[in-house]
Amino acid sequence: MTFGARALIRLGALKHNLSVIRDAAPGAKVMAVVKANAYGHGLETVAASLGDADAFAVARLPEAIRLHESGIDKPIVLLAGAMSNAELGDALQRGFELVVHCTEQLEQLEAAGQSRAVVWLKFDTGMNRLGFAPEQAPELIERVRHCRAVGELRLMSHLASADELDDPMTRQQLGHFREIADGFDGAVSIANAPGALGWPELRGTGETLGTTGDHWIRPGIALYGISPFPGRTGADLGLIPVMQFEARLIAVKPLREGARVGYKGRYRAQKDSMLGIISAGYGDGYTRHFRTGTPVLINGRRVPLVGLVSMDLMAVDLGAFANDKVGDIVTLWGKGLPVEEVAPWADAIPYELVCGVMNREASEVVD
Repeated sequence: MTFGARALIRLGALKHNLSVIRDAAPGAKVMAVVKANAYGHGLETVAASLGDADAFAVARLPEAIRLHESGIDKPIVLLAGAMSNAELGDALQRGFELVVHCTEQLEQLEAAGQSRAVVWLKFDTGMNRLGFAPEQAPELIERVRHCRAVGELRLMSHLASADELDDPMTRQQLGHFREIADGFDGAVSIANAPGALGWPELRGTGETLGTTGDHWIRPGIALYGISPFPGRTGADLGLIPVMQFEARLIAVKPLREGARVGYKGRYRAQKDSMLGIISAGYGDGYTRHFRTGTPVLINGRRVPLVGLVSMDLMAVDLGAFANDKVGDIVTLWGKGLPVEEVAPWADAIPYELVCGVMNREASEVVD
């Protein structure tokens, strides 16, 4: 490790988390979500390590192409589908699985030539984002089945509030999806990570949903050891954080009572102490929105951020009797300091923080 901020990626934790998720939904197939550079953890590295996953899901065609060209031979699903005729042609040629969520995509598919594509027809069961209205299901299923480009049809929806275990919306969405899928003889998918981990009725096989095909779950954030539920950490669910975001202490100096710290002098010391300067800032993905008091971990203890985060540097109050040294490793989040606890200090969610790591220094990958 050099003196800049970097992410340490633990592949053993990744594999452990997949096992925990599989145990939570026995019988279900797993579509591992690796969009957004695998939530900041490294797209190709993560996919190559998740050989036990049944498929991978990405948001956009360039991500799918990266996976394909890295040698991944598992099915790759385009969650947003193809956005143009050119993208559709490329996706069909490479054998990607396509989500179809709007009339324009369906018409492009109908105009395509002969193929054997796997198509996930997506329905909006209450999130009001992507997907067709449930009442269109019989007509749309028939149309897709008559497309020359389609070799297999599957059904999909997405849960809006599965992370809130007392919200009735998840059961309402499940009810709508059951009506769509009732009697369907193909694969279906509705459960994301919180759906699979938090809702027993979403963990079963396709028969639970009134279908005879496979039931697929689509875990995302939980694969990386992060809880999808507010107020809980990954450890509460038996998960292990995959990312350790670290930097180094690059200066230690006295901080006198009344001294102001950082840009605009937003922080004023209330007593004599020792100031530590850390080699991380918003240019590394440690957002400027972090407030004074945000904890970091140094030599086994938590110390608070003070003042504004700069592009490359941040300051912490080490305490009056600190004996920390230049070169000591600082954990910004990871083992011992869960990102779920850090995120609220920036009015953020853990997804934002891990996805925002800039990788100015290459991640270190360990088993």
